[in-house]
Amino acid sequence: MFEKLGIFIVKRRKAVLVLFLLATLLAGGVGSQAFGKLDTGGYSDENSESAKAFTYLIKKFKVQEPAAILVVDSGTTDINDPAVTTKVSALEQEIATVPGVSRTLSYWSAGNPASLKSIDGKAGFIFIFSSSDAFDWNALGNLGATIQKRFDGNYQGLTISAAGGAVITHAINQRIEKDLILAESIAIPLTFLLLLLVFGALVASAMPLFIGISGIFSSFLIIYLLTLFTNVSVFALNLITGLGLGLGIDYALLMVNRFREELHHGHSVEESVITTVKTAGKTVFYSGLTVLVTMASLLFFPLNFLKSFGYAGIAVITFAVFGAVIALPALLAILGTKIDKGVIRKSAITPKEEGRWAKTARAVMKRPIPIVIACLAILGVMAAPVMNIGFAQVDSRVLPASDPAARAAHIIETRFDGMAGSPIEIVIPNGVGKESEITTFLDKVRASNGVVNIGPIETFGKDIRVRVISSLASRTKESEKVIHSIRALDDRPVGMLIGGGAADFTDSQDGIAKKLPLALGWIALTVMILIFVFTGSIILPIKAVLLNGLSLAATLGAITWIFIDGHLKWLVGDFTVTGSLDTGSVILVAVVVFGLSMDYELFLLSRIREEHLTGKSNVESVAVGLQRSARIITAAALILAVVFATFVTSGVTSIKMLGFGVALAVLLDATLVRALLVPALMRLFGERNWWAPHWMQRFTLKH
Repeated sequence: MFEKLGIFIVKRRKAVLVLFLLATLLAGGVGSQAFGKLDTGGYSDENSESAKAFTYLIKKFKVQEPAAILVVDSGTTDINDPAVTTKVSALEQEIATVPGVSRTLSYWSAGNPASLKSIDGKAGFIFIFSSSDAFDWNALGNLGATIQKRFDGNYQGLTISAAGGAVITHAINQRIEKDLILAESIAIPLTFLLLLLVFGALVASAMPLFIGISGIFSSFLIIYLLTLFTNVSVFALNLITGLGLGLGIDYALLMVNRFREELHHGHSVEESVITTVKTAGKTVFYSGLTVLVTMASLLFFPLNFLKSFGYAGIAVITFAVFGAVIALPALLAILGTKIDKGVIRKSAITPKEEGRWAKTARAVMKRPIPIVIACLAILGVMAAPVMNIGFAQVDSRVLPASDPAARAAHIIETRFDGMAGSPIEIVIPNGVGKESEITTFLDKVRASNGVVNIGPIETFGKDIRVRVISSLASRTKESEKVIHSIRALDDRPVGMLIGGGAADFTDSQDGIAKKLPLALGWIALTVMILIFVFTGSIILPIKAVLLNGLSLAATLGAITWIFIDGHLKWLVGDFTVTGSLDTGSVILVAVVVFGLSMDYELFLLSRIREEHLTGKSNVESVAVGLQRSARIITAAALILAVVFATFVTSGVTSIKMLGFGVALAVLLDATLVRALLVPALMRLFGERNWWAPHWMQRFTLKH
């Protein structure tokens, strides 16, 4: 199949390339509209009990949460001072003129309730409500931007600090957009320099960068189209940039290297292109398919945040593979021997048959058991901190502590009572007439750990609402236990819905936990099937999954040690230590790391398999295969690490963690795992590496 594809591309090289360029430009032009349509939500399970309660409160009870919160600090003056009241009244009138604001409510306009006043009596709240839909994150973000720009700062001697969902949404969006530009401005030049070192020629070095950038543009189109039907997280842009550059360059690196290798063996341009597609093209296809099915596992989870990354991953991997296997060979066929134009390092053009990688492989295979023990010990030590991992959810603390929105959120948390968490909302549709039953249930709720007060029963037509006040922060393990205990109480009225911030967090965590076994099973099964089809072995797929699991554990251990324990800030930059990690972000890092590890596994196994099929022994196949692929694997890993390492410059902790985690994982995988563990285990298993039952062999590729 791949040989026929290569022949087709060679014959129609110009048409293929022109169509690819036109499609890329069109995709980039249309896809650029995605930037204004992404949101920072998506952390809730939309089919959960808490989501149903939230929808019921909004649609039936017309309950509205403030989109933004202003903290008005009067300095040394008491906030009840008439002069302060006059200034705040003028401020509220000015806020009311902002497009998108439906109304305001403040300490002053609400009759001076103590709940809206700071502990020291020097600050009070102004709640700003939006006229847009509660689920319209774009409108809320725009409102947050306006509120922060116009009112955050000094107002007639009062210090105003803007916080709340709309403001924080805008702050995160703004940070990510700026960080993305910075990351790209660092990654692209550095990547080109690294490619020059690998290929030693200007033209050859530009090819992978071309494929990577075109993959990013094309993926933006898919994301834009998805925003027309569903919510897509703004964080997906970072993944598209990272994987687009990283994988696009990785795959193109493999293709260009094989093409140059064939050329320098004396083959014609046409023969070299066809052989490249037949060998490296097949490897790229199956490598991409392996990463794709891994990223597809994110679609099993109920959170749109994770699904967004699944969409982004599938899109960018598809275009990276398409560009490397279809468009790049067409370009190579047109350029021919000009691929080596602009030579700056002659030694980089012709791959060596023997070298330090072959020597390393043979040295490792002479002492496989000590090498395996040493590598496992290192990975085990790195993985140990993962036992202390804790999970939470994204909030204002993902922003730098110096960010105005983060500072405002900190003021609210530290200077106001009862603001650590939002109330637990209990909704009973058609509850009127069941007051006695409800009161009995609420008496049991009152005895629950963390519950400090229960509001009065509120009636709306035939429906009932009760607010339960907790002393615990909403998005914590402790609040999760409270929600579980309340839902498990006996005599719960039929149809009762329990919502609020704590319930939302609980349902999102439960939703992830429920789907996690399915996602893991999907990854393990599909990946092992693909590697079996590619290699014809049932041993190699099992080893690959286990080794990648070890590499992943080591990466998560390092992330825990840094981002939960607060180490190495001098390396990754400052961030707020919260004692926990966002669950969705950890899942994302794990999936991306596992997928990329499989990518390099197939890069190496494909070359070892190719050598083994020529009749070489297992030992020689490993040595020569490592020699011929390790340089590219190492270069690919280094480039991918550089691309993701630029994300560490981000001011958003989740993005910083993604960048560090992926960069560490690929470097660890390309060195410790692929260069040492894989050769050692290949030596220990010997010819059994390639074993499969006879009846299964008909399902494998015919190399």
